[in-house]
Amino acid sequence: MTVAQFLATELHRRGVRYVFGIPGGPSIPYLDEFKRVGIEFILTSSETAAGVMADVTGRLTGIPGVCHATYGPGATNLATGVGGALLDRSPMIALTTEVPVKMRQRTIQMNIDHQMLFEPVTKATSVMHRKNAGDIINDAFDLALAEQPGPVHIGLPDDISAKQVSSGVINYDTEEWDQETNFDSETATLLEYSRKPLLVAGLSAARNNCGAEIELFLKDNPMPVIITPMAKGLISEDNPCFAGVFFHALSDRLKPLIEECDLVISLGYDPVEYNYEKWLPDVPLIHINTTISDMPAGLMVKQIKGSLAGIPEIISTMLPETLEWDMTMVKTVRNEITRPLRKRYTSFSPVTLLKTLRNFLPPEGILTLDVGSHIHLFGQLWRAPATGKLLMTNGWSSMGFSIPAGIAAKLNFPELPVVSVTGDGGFLMVAGEIMTARRYGIRIIIIVLTDGEMNLIKLKQQQRNVESYGVDLFEGDLFGADTFLGVPVLRATDNKSFIKALKKASGIEGPVIIDAAIDKSAYADTIVVS
Repeated sequence: MTVAQFLATELHRRGVRYVFGIPGGPSIPYLDEFKRVGIEFILTSSETAAGVMADVTGRLTGIPGVCHATYGPGATNLATGVGGALLDRSPMIALTTEVPVKMRQRTIQMNIDHQMLFEPVTKATSVMHRKNAGDIINDAFDLALAEQPGPVHIGLPDDISAKQVSSGVINYDTEEWDQETNFDSETATLLEYSRKPLLVAGLSAARNNCGAEIELFLKDNPMPVIITPMAKGLISEDNPCFAGVFFHALSDRLKPLIEECDLVISLGYDPVEYNYEKWLPDVPLIHINTTISDMPAGLMVKQIKGSLAGIPEIISTMLPETLEWDMTMVKTVRNEITRPLRKRYTSFSPVTLLKTLRNFLPPEGILTLDVGSHIHLFGQLWRAPATGKLLMTNGWSSMGFSIPAGIAAKLNFPELPVVSVTGDGGFLMVAGEIMTARRYGIRIIIIVLTDGEMNLIKLKQQQRNVESYGVDLFEGDLFGADTFLGVPVLRATDNKSFIKALKKASGIEGPVIIDAAIDKSAYADTIVVS
């Protein structure tokens, strides 16, 4: 086979069904082979969005998402989306066209060193040629899926697509990662003498499907549980042990529980979402994760690396039979955090919109969030019935995530309803992807929360007693028309018109935008600015 035939065949054999990106001239042989084997090339409006779509595909399917860009500016644009996969822990293969190896050191149009570009935002970067193609694909998939998952970059020199592959035997079976987790006597002693342990769980616990085990553990060992934003849906929010989410709206209300504990048990907590030093009390920490994390000096920490499977049961055997938590504290804290949901707002508050949307979207539906003030509200107050039903970026936290994430979610699960919520700032960064959704007939509801400013930055300016500057986006109506790039735009200025817009949007076959003109004042009352 030629390199182009080989790459397409191997990607399809390993479960890849979409490649996201923007092609260049040297991409043509690969696109032809993708089409031949049954891989659909999704043309995006920006390479950054292609990276986000590959990221979300990897998260939702467990098969590395694949994205592609051409030389220089295509690659630099792609790098932003690739960085999201690194810090949000999503398996990905990023492909870029490169100049031939013999020309890499020459002054040539669009030429930069792609390996140096991608080295800090990937787990590894390499260059494919006809003799190493098999090894490159094997290693890329193995590494992308290994704990912690992430992106791997492969450079494709523009003169290799038609060359014959001369690789050796190809390994099609990736071994499942499994490493025994061992507790030493010191860790056992910490658990044995704890009376008020606090359980915190995060991204790794969600990715490794630890929710059911944690729920069983809590029945015999009732203690407060706090999760990180990307672990939303890990356990039921009806569980009496569930206290709330770090970092997001009203998370300062968690402080009484944190101050009361005598031990922190950290299961699959990834500091990439929220560093320990921002909240950890002066008590011992047992940090259990699939990889070793860097820790600040001065912590009383026991790090344990290995598989998370079965860990809650092991911990249960080491804890005392009776804990001393007054679990009414958890209920009090939870009620204080969810207080905005019970408040009657006279204006069109984002909290009102959240409640209405939660009633509209069925439990199996997927909600994607952008970065901005609204993510703090939704990240804390949106009830996610399971992991994978609320998608956000928190490790990378790049604006412009929600819309391409929603497109990818709908492509991979066309039978599920998908809603993307974004602020007007995030929308403006990826507005071109509305055409991507239109081009492929993606049936998705895009809700743009319009307040005319970068509200989260404005709140931070106010907290620092700095005059608001550089945050105003526009005056008046964002869209000023009933269509945008040929996609219907519905206007909502209050809850009644929002409900009407949702009902109308649900009957539209392709993408639809709801321009929700919200009252931003609720953000100042709920968001903990850091």
